[in-house]
Amino acid sequence: MNNLENSKIDMTNFDQVKESLESKSLKVCVVGIGRIGLPTALSFANTGLQTIGVDINETLVNSVNTGNFPLKDEPGYEEIYHKVRKSGNLLATTDINEGVQQSDLILLSLPTPMDEKNIPNYNALESVGKQLSQILQPNSLVIIESTIEPGFIENDMVNILESTSRLHVKKNFIIGVCPENANPGQILHDFTKLPRLVGGIDERTRNIITMIYDFVFSVELIPMPDCKTANAVKLTTNVFRDINIAFISELSLTFEKLGIDTMTVLDAAKKKYNFQTHYPGAGVGGPCLPINSYQLLNTAKRIGTNLHIIEASRQINEKMPQHVIELTLDAFKEINKSIQNSDVLILGISYKPDVKDIQLTPAEHIIQKLQDLGANVHIYDPYFSSNHVFDITVEENLDNIIPNVDAAIIITGHTEFKKIPTSIFNKMKNPILIDTRGIIDPVDAKLARLVFRGLGRGGS
Repeated sequence: MNNLENSKIDMTNFDQVKESLESKSLKVCVVGIGRIGLPTALSFANTGLQTIGVDINETLVNSVNTGNFPLKDEPGYEEIYHKVRKSGNLLATTDINEGVQQSDLILLSLPTPMDEKNIPNYNALESVGKQLSQILQPNSLVIIESTIEPGFIENDMVNILESTSRLHVKKNFIIGVCPENANPGQILHDFTKLPRLVGGIDERTRNIITMIYDFVFSVELIPMPDCKTANAVKLTTNVFRDINIAFISELSLTFEKLGIDTMTVLDAAKKKYNFQTHYPGAGVGGPCLPINSYQLLNTAKRIGTNLHIIEASRQINEKMPQHVIELTLDAFKEINKSIQNSDVLILGISYKPDVKDIQLTPAEHIIQKLQDLGANVHIYDPYFSSNHVFDITVEENLDNIIPNVDAAIIITGHTEFKKIPTSIFNKMKNPILIDTRGIIDPVDAKLARLVFRGLGRGGS
């Protein structure tokens, strides 16, 4: 589009937006229909609003358009997907021009990963912003759901959108944020129960966004004074978790040496009304916590200040995979066996329990370290059965692989793993079991005559 054409709905006008919601004439475009974006698109479509999803992943787009729902590990959404697909309220395309030019509301749900130097990468948002600067219709509303640094909207995104001199914020388009607030594996629950933050380029924009999200989600919406504050709150909540996991993980390393069982400590500590329980583990992965910490660290560096606690927490969480290796080597040493040429089974490669997601999973680092030591690595994860991951074919059956390995390391606390009888590990060639998630009772491990190491289980 070379010239601006009038949008069907003036998204800067509160009354027009309200009427369009009531009449269900508002057209929505969700750019990025991955883990969070697709449930978001489904939520809007499920209210009767015509919704088009845009993504560069052709396979994903084809799946959405042909009835092959891609998020099998998100309970509740497959039913919604088939409902809105039948109604014709949801389509997908790889053509952003098609999606944007047909829509009044543009939602951006795009990844914000890190580069190899742990610097936040906003290339996806910036690229889409440049495209929007050419094709966005007048009086449109852009909402960014991606988690970004405070000030990115005001300092970067607005400038990108205004770069062609055809768009002017608050004059012929408005922009705001409503950061997603959901955990993979329970997105439907979180979308319908958890409060959300709302920020806008001005108060009018914030009020319009609030009205839209109240129509779609019916959850508590918390007004923020501006976009940067909303983004700061989102980062604060996630980085708080990253810091506390680091705190418990570091304590667990000390408790190991003191002969104290960390799980016993936590079970007692959580009885105190103001104690928020976090657990040690093999490391912290996923698309949020590590990245969000580095986003704040990047912001601090940009403005010439320091966030020492966050930096230290990242260092602790990133060294936990190495500690898992040390536990494993110690177990092999106990039976006078070399890890070189041994067969080691990894139980769980997802970054968190009960989801099919390996983004920044600590399992990758552990696997690489084991291979560097000369071990033959095998994987069993029910969410990746028969898939080829990290250049390894994931085993289909646990019972079949157990007798062929020397050791097993539990990395992910899948619910399925909590049901495995401890005695099954005695069938391994050398019954070495490393538990990084507090799943195995040390007493049961002893009764099963396992060479057992539990992360933070110094009392075992």
